[in-house]
Amino acid sequence: MALLSSAEKASPRRRKARGGHPGPILAAGLIVIAAVTVVAYLLWPTWHVEPTGDPDRIPIEVGATLFNVPTRAFRIKVQKHSGPQERVDLNFSYPSLNAPDKPKHVSVDVAGEIAQPIDRIFLSITAHHDAMSPETRLRTIFPRYLAAAPSPGPDDVTVRAFRDGSPYSNEDLVVGRNPDFAARCTRDGKTPGMCLTERRIDGADLTFRFPRQWLAQWRNVAGAVDQLSASLPSLRR
Repeated sequence: MALLSSAEKASPRRRKARGGHPGPILAAGLIVIAAVTVVAYLLWPTWHVEPTGDPDRIPIEVGATLFNVPTRAFRIKVQKHSGPQERVDLNFSYPSLNAPDKPKHVSVDVAGEIAQPIDRIFLSITAHHDAMSPETRLRTIFPRYLAAAPSPGPDDVTVRAFRDGSPYSNEDLVVGRNPDFAARCTRDGKTPGMCLTERRIDGADLTFRFPRQWLAQWRNVAGAVDQLSASLPSLRR
C-alpha cells in the first residue's frame, strides 16, 4: 500500500513533466515556418508571361482561294478572323507595302464613307462566282462606252474618257504598256480622283484602289500591285 500510495503521488508530477514546456516547441515551429517562407520567397519565379497578341498573318479563304493576310492590314474589324469569307477589305502603306502600324477599323456600314488617306493602296478581295473576268471586261465591255479619241497621259500611258451617260460616266480608262497596266479612274473634282485596277486569282477577284495623282508614277504602282498579288496567296492550292 505504501508503494501504491507513493506511485499515485508521483504520477501527477510525471504527467506535468510530460505535458509541460510548450514554449520551446512553439518557438522551434515558428523558426521552421519562417525558414520555409524565406526559402520560398527567394526561389519564387520573378518572371511573368506576356499575353499572346495577334499572329502576324491570318489565313483566310475567299472564293475557295487561300490567302495569308497580314493581321494589321484588315480595315474592317469583323473581317479579322481566319476561315472562309465572302469579302475582305485591306490596306497597305505605299510605297513600302507594309501593313499600317495603326489600322483604322470601321464597321461595314460606314466603310465606304470614310475619307481615304493618299499614302495607302486599298485592296478588296471578293469571291467572283464565275462572273466576267477583269480581262474580258477590258477587251469586250469597256470599248463599247469609250469616247472616240484617246489622249496622251503622263509617262507613256493613254487616257480614254468614257462617254457621258454610259455606266462609267465621269471616268477615264488609263492604259499603259511595258508593263501592261489598265485602270479605271474617276476625275478630279471636289474630291481627288481615285483609280482601280483588278486581278483575278482562282476563285477571287482582287480590286486595288489608289489616288489618281499616282499615275505620274504608274510603273511603280503597277509593280506594287503585282507584288501584292503574288505575295498574298502564299497558301494558294
